[in-house]
Amino acid sequence: MTDRKTLARAFLAQTDWAAATLVPLAGDASNRRYDRLTNPDTGETAVLMDAPPDKGEDIRPFARIAGYLSNIGLSAPRILAEDAENGFLLLEDLGDELFARVIPQNPDLEPLLYETATDVLVSLHQAERPVLDHYSPALMTELAALAFSKYRASTVGPADPATLNRFMTQFEDILRDATHGHSVLIQRDYHAENLLWLPDRTGVARVGLLDFQDAMLGHPAYDLVSLLQDARRDVPARIELAMCKRFIDRSGVEEHGFRTAYAVLGVQRNLRIIGVFARLATDYGKPHYVDLIPRVWDHLRRGLDHPALALVAELILDQLPAPSPDVLAKLKPS
Repeated sequence: MTDRKTLARAFLAQTDWAAATLVPLAGDASNRRYDRLTNPDTGETAVLMDAPPDKGEDIRPFARIAGYLSNIGLSAPRILAEDAENGFLLLEDLGDELFARVIPQNPDLEPLLYETATDVLVSLHQAERPVLDHYSPALMTELAALAFSKYRASTVGPADPATLNRFMTQFEDILRDATHGHSVLIQRDYHAENLLWLPDRTGVARVGLLDFQDAMLGHPAYDLVSLLQDARRDVPARIELAMCKRFIDRSGVEEHGFRTAYAVLGVQRNLRIIGVFARLATDYGKPHYVDLIPRVWDHLRRGLDHPALALVAELILDQLPAPSPDVLAKLKPS
């Protein structure tokens, strides 16, 4: 079988980047990998995405959503060349200025970055939405249940089936009640390690967008939760409160319903993340994700205080163990 490096060079040979040098970039939680290309003649750079189809990757959703976002004036990477059969994309290089790097170096910029990222969502939600699958209450509930099937099962043992079924039935009803109404494109991983600061651009185009290939249609609060209840960094409470108000004021959504959906979707998202991080550690040998679980747990506990979650809050806290050092140690290989 032809190796990926050979396939990549064959792909680049059909472009203006055949002689480029490649330097690996940090990857993500998927099977995709990335390289920065430098043109030896011009010094220009681009990014090569290597997404192996035999490992379940597909570049076509990324390319489609990237084109959509660019067409509505947002800063997704331009597609320079693509090979869907072999899983390669050549992308515009938006640089390295991730929010997660810029903020520690320039703390005074933190409010501006979060304001602009919030405005991106307002702008996105005003655009005509593309045709996409819905992030339905049933699917959201199934993914939230990963906290039981992966996190709980790997630490204290499987949940009682009747108890798990009760959670799923009740939680799906809560999600359906809280998230009905108009849906928008949700990127689903809209946070500081997927957002780039592009200060030479203007307005909402100053935020570079990454990792949106899993976009679906969902509630307008979803990506705001992703941004402000970040699994990887502590977002100050004052910024979370201010950005929620900014979004409500600028989008014109009904405040009570939006804040309820924000709380419910926060619980859904944080349950899913706890389960996903446990799975990445136990099934894929990526134990560093375990160290992020306590922050996500804190988000979950806070969200469960909302009255809309009263029916399931006690069940969740009774069934899922708090992430003590002893509990987390069970998720890491010995």
